[in-house]
Amino acid sequence: MFGVGRGYHSREVETFGAPILDGEANRELFEEQVEIILQAFDRESFSHRGKHYTLPPAVPYRGYELREITLVPRPIHRPVEVWQPIVSAKPRALDFMVRHRIKGVIGGGAATMAEGPVHAYREAAQRAGRDLALGEDLCLGIFFHLADTREKAIREITPYYEEHVKMLAPLGFVPGITPGQVETASRRGGWGAAGVPSVEHYTKTGAWFAGPPEDLVAHLKDLESRFPGLQHVNMSLSMGTPKAVMLEQLRWFAKEVMPKFSG
Repeated sequence: MFGVGRGYHSREVETFGAPILDGEANRELFEEQVEIILQAFDRESFSHRGKHYTLPPAVPYRGYELREITLVPRPIHRPVEVWQPIVSAKPRALDFMVRHRIKGVIGGGAATMAEGPVHAYREAAQRAGRDLALGEDLCLGIFFHLADTREKAIREITPYYEEHVKMLAPLGFVPGITPGQVETASRRGGWGAAGVPSVEHYTKTGAWFAGPPEDLVAHLKDLESRFPGLQHVNMSLSMGTPKAVMLEQLRWFAKEVMPKFSG
């Protein structure tokens, strides 16, 4: 499996020492780079002539003109499975993904999990002549924390969630937060008065879960019924969670949740 990403929240990238501030130029570079990588994975040898890159360059090489290059070592398992986060879910981006058989990850970080991108991905596949079941070739990402009650789970996960926001909000990875709220989140206290989104807010969107194992099973079963083509769900623990708590949560998840989906 191979994952790719691009600067969704920053239009500035470095190329040959010069920053590109133009979002359209950023996208063009990204798309051509992905095409080169996939050629390198899939072909015994390859050449590329594009708008931004010429591989191999037309220069003398050991007395002859090099016409193709190889990737060594190549991946053993081909075609390489490629996954990419879906954030904006714009038609051009989804069309590019579907054209290159790139699968999508929704939620669990840069984007709030929502049904819109799920439908948009299938519509892009239909435009390309592929008939996908709703949720097929997608992965939904959910942060979770288990406890005997929802109230206890919310209480326990809140400090971990706050560390998550402090770290990732300035990078643009907390959907819906305003610049003023990002500034408030960097300081101690005042979150409620500034309207910084709480973890309860994101549990309502489905991007986070806090509660007992049986409620999580019901939540996942609901996703299963709504998205019949869905085969992948990425269950994550917030980055601020202590290691001991992570291990406890994973053991609990493996014992009480995973067996309900073993079929």
